[in-house]
Amino acid sequence: MPRPKKSSTDIIRLHNAVFYAYHGVLSDEQSLGGKFEVDVDLHADLTRGALTDRLKQTVDYERVYDFIKTLVLGKKYNLIEALAETIADGLLKEFKTLKKVVVRVRKPSAPVKGVIDYVEVEIARARK
Repeated sequence: MPRPKKSSTDIIRLHNAVFYAYHGVLSDEQSLGGKFEVDVDLHADLTRGALTDRLKQTVDYERVYDFIKTLVLGKKYNLIEALAETIADGLLKEFKTLKKVVVRVRKPSAPVKGVIDYVEVEIARARK
């Protein structure tokens, strides 16, 4: 079987990981907490895992989830921008096969003077 061409467009997505955490500028947000949702797009060459069908040859998304959970729950952030940046930077440092990550952090029922479903921040970072 011929070897497929390498692609830089392979993506593993974790969608809507939900955590109860204590992020926000307002003191109520940091003391009462709230729900936060995280999506990540993990850009990597997935060829080896696809060809060998072995977890060691790809990105272990259970490890990725656990890593994100540790970051979301480990520290209080005023801004979801700071949380998203921490996740993106941390993923690139921890998982060496990742070429790029896109992180979305959503804050449902954010305290704004109006009716909205959520506020979302998206940050894309690539390996240098």
